[in-house]
Amino acid sequence: MEEVKAINGKNSAQKIKGRKGRIPEFLKPLFWEVDFYKLEFPKKQDFIIRRILEYGDKKAIYWMKQNLDKNAIKDVLCKTKGLSPRSANYWAVVLGINKREVMCLQKHYLKIRRKHWPY
Repeated sequence: MEEVKAINGKNSAQKIKGRKGRIPEFLKPLFWEVDFYKLEFPKKQDFIIRRILEYGDKKAIYWMKQNLDKNAIKDVLCKTKGLSPRSANYWAVVLGINKREVMCLQKHYLKIRRKHWPY
């Protein structure tokens, strides 16, 4: 296995272990609507992190924690709107992030979400 460097939104380098441009096969069920073999890593890093935060099991979470910088995960959690309030709240607690910093937990966003999906 070779080691590859990836850059997150704030230009801090992080180490990613594995084959360049590929994520492990066991993550394939998390990406049901896209062509898994065309997912380029780290190019689609934020998308991959969001999916693992929302749908990942223990194995996926372990892989994410072992292979991605904690700050990159925190950045995705804070800036994404696509997580459910339950998942966002859970990860905010686990990662020690103030809920006010998590975009999808903001009142204005939750109000819009309830309007579109009242369940």
